[in-house]
Amino acid sequence: MADLVRYSDADLLEFKELIEAKLVEAKLDLDLLRGQLDHSDDHGTDDTGRSFNMMEDGSETISREEMAQLAVRQEKFIQNLKNALIRIENKTYGICRVTGKLIQKQRLKLVPHATLSIDAKNAQG
Repeated sequence: MADLVRYSDADLLEFKELIEAKLVEAKLDLDLLRGQLDHSDDHGTDDTGRSFNMMEDGSETISREEMAQLAVRQEKFIQNLKNALIRIENKTYGICRVTGKLIQKQRLKLVPHATLSIDAKNAQG
């Protein structure tokens, strides 16, 4: 039995829905970051909105520079997700750009914009 060359249309649809959901969430996070950057000088008390789920240290305040870096990373993440949607449309999604083999489904569910299989990623290391 030969290795699969690409994911089925049903699989691609499942990944598309996953990526679109992540894209909505990522855009909300980016909007929040941009809002914080725009209003970081007014020190108002109306900052009870969505908290930064990407911050792990639990600190209440974050420097403007750190926030700007988070926004840039978030923009890159959004672009990577959009690129993954293009690969789905082209039916090339989930194919490792180094080995040409399918990236494991579990990896794509965790990192839906991945373009490298674990083997190729580890070989880079």
